[in-house]
Amino acid sequence: MNTIKTAFLMALLMGVMVAVGGAFGGHTGATIMLVLAIAMNFFVYWNSASMALAAYNAQEVSREEAPQLYQLIENLAANAEIPMPRVYLIPSDVPNAFATGRNPSHAAVAVTTGIMRVLDYNELSGVLAHELSHVKHRDILISSIAATMATFIGYIANIAQWAAIFGTGRSDDDEDGGGLIGLLVTIIVAPIAASLIQLAISRSREYDADKSGGEICGNPNYLADALEKIEYYAKHMAEIPATPTTEATAHMFIINPLAGSGKTLVNLFSTHPATEERIARLRQQARDMGLA
Repeated sequence: MNTIKTAFLMALLMGVMVAVGGAFGGHTGATIMLVLAIAMNFFVYWNSASMALAAYNAQEVSREEAPQLYQLIENLAANAEIPMPRVYLIPSDVPNAFATGRNPSHAAVAVTTGIMRVLDYNELSGVLAHELSHVKHRDILISSIAATMATFIGYIANIAQWAAIFGTGRSDDDEDGGGLIGLLVTIIVAPIAASLIQLAISRSREYDADKSGGEICGNPNYLADALEKIEYYAKHMAEIPATPTTEATAHMFIINPLAGSGKTLVNLFSTHPATEERIARLRQQARDMGLA
């Protein structure tokens, strides 16, 4: 059901892009936005991994440089029946991790030095299993495309706003455009709708990755324990300098790295489901598997 939901939301997000183009530029604008949406999808497909890793100064490590981490990921990748991904370390005290890549054959898993220090072996295996589940089901690619499209819609909305302020937008009597109503939809409604769709896509993939990750590592309690620790650090260790993060990349991490920034947003505006709910589902999954 989540796969069907994700496909529907992705189509809806592209529809918002086309609608924005139509509201701001008529039939020509709608066509341009459709072409841009397709072009962005191809660009993100080929470049999302390298851009994400570079953004967080992630450094690739070999088996010799990080033998325990490398061996753990290798074992979990075998359990998940996917190729061994590249392994990266992020120089940050914040405990977190993410996966990236366009498909299982071109994937990477990155962990912070902080998470290596905070979690024990079993907890780390739960986190890495979650990330490898994302790799197996191409979740990061889907979420990255959605985030890019939502960001672009917001950018177009800003252009429309300045065009309206300086009187360079479309006139009310333009038969191909939406006039004032179309402009208001472009400026106000479209960015909010795009963000909500993008966030819904991200949240839907997290639950599936948790469940699959619990199966890959062999015990869902490992991931539940890890989430409890990471959530504590995200909320209470404000003195630790945060890893530079934006809303466009927050969906990639095991827990939203912006969660400890003092924002109190409802789940509807979050890249991740409530951690408490994720933990409760994992504990139930463990009980269903006959584990304490």
